[in-house]
Amino acid sequence: MTSPHILGGKEPCIRQRDPPPPERCTAHKWLNEKAREEFANMAPGPFELYLSKLAEEKIRNHATNAAGDRLEVMGLLLGNVFRSNGTVYSLVRDVATTDLDSSSVRVRFSRDGMEKLFTALEDAGFNYVIVGWYHSHPGHRCFMSPTDVETQKVIFNKSFHSAIVIDPINKEIDSFCMENGKVRSRPFAVYWDEYQNPYFGETVKRKRLANDPKHIRSGKH
Repeated sequence: MTSPHILGGKEPCIRQRDPPPPERCTAHKWLNEKAREEFANMAPGPFELYLSKLAEEKIRNHATNAAGDRLEVMGLLLGNVFRSNGTVYSLVRDVATTDLDSSSVRVRFSRDGMEKLFTALEDAGFNYVIVGWYHSHPGHRCFMSPTDVETQKVIFNKSFHSAIVIDPINKEIDSFCMENGKVRSRPFAVYWDEYQNPYFGETVKRKRLANDPKHIRSGKH
C-alpha cells in the first residue's frame, strides 16, 4: 500500500476519472437550508467532494452513538483525488478512527489509541490518500471553530482536503475547506456504487453472482 498523504509533502498523483454519475448521487438528508441551496446550485456536478454511502454511514453512526453523552468524535477521510473536465475532486471511500479523548466541546485522538489508528489505516484494503477529517459538534450546529480552522491550516491545508462537521443532535452536516487562507463551505454529494443500495433508499439493481441459481440456469456468464 502506498503511504498516505497527511502532512505537507508532495501532492498526490491526480488521475483523470469521471465522478460518480448523477443518478447515483444525492444530497445528504441532514443538509441545512443554506447547504441544500449550495448543493442545488452545484447539481448535477461535478462536485469537489463525493462521500460514499459506506463512509457516510460510519460517520453518522459514530457521531450518533456518542450523542447521548454529548461527546465529540473525529476520524480521518480515506479516499482518492481525481480530475474530470478541469475539476479536481476527492472521493471518500472509507474512514478511520480510534480511541478518543473528548468532551462536548473538544476532541483529539487518544495517545494510547495511535497504534489502533495505524492498524485501521493499514487494514483499509485499498490504496488511499487521506483527503481530510470529520468531527462532530453535538448540539452546537455545523461550523469551523477557531481550533478547527487552525487544525485545517496546519494539517489539512491542501486544496483537496475537506473537513466534514456533523451535529447528530440537530441532524445537521456540512463540509468545509481552505481557500486563499480562509474557510469556505464545500458542497458535497453522497454516492453509492452500482450494485449498492442507494442512500436511505431501495435497491438500485440486483447484482448477479456466479452462484446465483437464476444466473446458472440462464447459461449466461
